[in-house]
Amino acid sequence: MNTDNLQLIATAAFGLEAVVARELKQLGYEDTRIEDGRVHFTGDARAICRTNLWLRSADRVLIRVADYVARDFDQLFEGAQSVNWADWLTEDACFPVRGKSVRSQLHSVPSCQAMVKKAIVEQLKQKYPVEWFEETGPEVPIEISLRNDQATLTLDTTGAGLHKRGYRVRSTLSPLKETLAAGLVQLSVWNPQRPLFDPCCGSGTIPIEAALIALNRAPGLGRSFTAEDWPGFPATAWEEARTEARDLAISPDTRDAAQGELFAADIDPAAVSATCENAASAGVSPLIQTEVADARSMQCRRKYGCLITNPPYGERSSSPEEAEALHEDLAEVFARHETWSFFVLTTHPAFERLIGRRAERRRKLYNARIACTYYQMLGPRPPWQQRRPEQTQQAE
Repeated sequence: MNTDNLQLIATAAFGLEAVVARELKQLGYEDTRIEDGRVHFTGDARAICRTNLWLRSADRVLIRVADYVARDFDQLFEGAQSVNWADWLTEDACFPVRGKSVRSQLHSVPSCQAMVKKAIVEQLKQKYPVEWFEETGPEVPIEISLRNDQATLTLDTTGAGLHKRGYRVRSTLSPLKETLAAGLVQLSVWNPQRPLFDPCCGSGTIPIEAALIALNRAPGLGRSFTAEDWPGFPATAWEEARTEARDLAISPDTRDAAQGELFAADIDPAAVSATCENAASAGVSPLIQTEVADARSMQCRRKYGCLITNPPYGERSSSPEEAEALHEDLAEVFARHETWSFFVLTTHPAFERLIGRRAERRRKLYNARIACTYYQMLGPRPPWQQRRPEQTQQAE
């Protein structure tokens, strides 16, 4: 298995691609190319390990093994068969094939998956003297992605999506994905020197992700990845990447007391309890102050903070009228905190009308499959510092 100079892809939810590209550059991978739902970059085995451990807003890290035009099944088969699969798959490897097709002539995903699987098997038979592959060994997931008749074959190094941090022990109704919550924080002007408040915290995902950032803790440090079991993948790369991540993490006990506090509140006691349990599981409890409170009552004496929240709407609220009233009442919260910046993810189509204020920035995002808008209303700059470019410029 040659793991040098690989073509890699970090997948991302729509709207978060630029955030992921920025994260990659912060990790030292400058040569990036953004497409819808993907960020391309180059790297080696060490890059695979480090990006799986460190990327906060990406969904998966894939190895691109082929890219070709496939307008019919013959082209699809021939392109898949041209890959030297024995470089990646041992005789006992388990290689499930999943797929997706967007705006392509080959639109039957099951048929495409079956054709790619057949091509791989036929090609492997040239290497291994067997007629049937038992697939009892390590799993190497393969994906065939068709977009505008362009086929891309990839290997999934991640396994369970990167939002599976391992710290969520309790959930509330419709919780935010951890990757989306991290994206919301990174799309804001928050930094660890400023207070952060989520008055509709649910299970605490937004403040927990902010705490992980404040502690410079790799979000994937507490989980495993599919590529760890691949024969031929250098095990030392994982060991070195984890050692690096542990060495760079800041202990909550040694964190600068002058840094901004993180606040989490919710009107539902069960939600606050879930936040406390999840924060403890993530090892960030000392950083997060929790309270059972109505969002309307939010009052923070700290200045120049950031409110980042996903208020209940639709199935997360008892009624549309109640949800609309809460959105409208947020205007009073904003007025009480005139030095703060506000970042609200909502599906409500009339949010700006309800709060009587225009957002400086709006970004279309998806919470699971639900289309949302991230409204960004910027307050004055803190007087004690000039904000660094990466903290003031939104990912475009």
